[in-house]
Amino acid sequence: MCCGGRCCVSMTQCFFDYSTSKVLVIRSKSVGTLNRFCQAVVLAYIIGYVCVLKKGYQDTDTVISSVTTKVKGIALTNTSDLGLRIWDVADYVIPPQEENSFFVLTNLNITPNQTQTRCAEVSVDTGLCCCSLSEILVTLCPGVQTGRCIQFSVTEKTCEVLAWCPLEKGNDPPDPPLLAEAMNFTVLIKNSIRYPKFNFNKRNILPHVNSSYLSQCVFNRTTDPDCPIFRLGDIASEAGEDFQTMAVHGGVMGVQILWDCNLDMPESWCMPTYTFRRLDNKDPDNNVAPGYNIRFAKYYKNGGKESRNLVKGYGIRFEIMVFGKAGKFNIVPTLLNIGAGLALLGLVCRAFWILKLYD
Repeated sequence: MCCGGRCCVSMTQCFFDYSTSKVLVIRSKSVGTLNRFCQAVVLAYIIGYVCVLKKGYQDTDTVISSVTTKVKGIALTNTSDLGLRIWDVADYVIPPQEENSFFVLTNLNITPNQTQTRCAEVSVDTGLCCCSLSEILVTLCPGVQTGRCIQFSVTEKTCEVLAWCPLEKGNDPPDPPLLAEAMNFTVLIKNSIRYPKFNFNKRNILPHVNSSYLSQCVFNRTTDPDCPIFRLGDIASEAGEDFQTMAVHGGVMGVQILWDCNLDMPESWCMPTYTFRRLDNKDPDNNVAPGYNIRFAKYYKNGGKESRNLVKGYGIRFEIMVFGKAGKFNIVPTLLNIGAGLALLGLVCRAFWILKLYD
C-alpha cells in the first residue's frame, strides 16, 4: 500500500501524460495500391452516395397535404326504366364530397317503383325456400319472413317476405355501360401541401396558372403537364386500363401525387409529379365479386304512399394519394455524416495495418 504523497504524484503524472499511436510505414506496392483503392472507394461513397445522391447534408421533413376535387361533365341515357335522362354531377358523384377520393357512377341496374308490401322471394345463393333455412342463412333473405311459403312460379314455392317489392333484380350490369360518356368527364384536383419544419407551403395550381388557362386546359404530359384538370379516360389510359371495360363492373383507380422538393434550390423547382394505377384486383383467375358497386335509392310519394327506385350503381372510385419529402441544408446532419465518413476511412487504414502486421 503506497503512501498518500506517492499516489498523488503518480496520479498527477498520469493526468498530464500524452500518448500517440505508433505509425508504421509499409513499403509494398500491392498493399499500398489496395489501400489507396479502398480509400478512394470510401471517399466516393461519402461524396457520391451520402452527400450527392442521398443529400446527407440536408435536414428532411415529410409532407402534410389536403385534397379537394370538383368533377364536371354531362351524360345522356335512354332506358326503358328511366326513359330519356340527362345526368349531371349531382346525379353521378356519390357522395358529393369525400376525403381524398371521389366516386363516379358509370353503370347501373334499376329496380323501379318499389313499395313496402309482401311478395315471394327466391334465394339465388341456395335455391331453397328461406322458410326452411337455418337461422344464419335466413339473414341473407331480402326481407322479413312471414312464415309462409307461397307460389313463386308454376314449379317453385318460395318464402313470403315483407320487403320493398318487387325485389331487386339480380341481372348482370349492362355492357356497354350506360354512362359510357363518363370517360370524357373531367376532375379538378386541388392539392395544398406544407412542410412545417421549413415553413414551406405550395399548391398544385402553380403561380403561372391563371383563370383563363384553367378554364380550357386538360392535363397532358407533353403539352399541359402543369394543368390540374384531368380527363377520366386519360387517367385510365395512363394506368394501362380501358375505361369502357372498367366502367361495366366498376373499379378503384389511384392518383398519386409526388412532391419531392430540394429547398436549397428555387421554390419554382418544387413541382408535383402525377402517376396513375389501378388499385383493385382484376385477376382473371380470381374474379369473384369483381369491380366496385354501391346501392342507393330515390324516394318519392305515389298517391300518398312512399315508393322508391332502387339503384345498384357500378362506378370507379378514385383515390388520391399524396407523397413527398423535402430537404434543406443543416449543419448538424452535415457534420454527422462527415464524421461518420472519416471514421470509416480511419477504420479502413487500421484494417490494412493489422493485415500487414499479421502477414
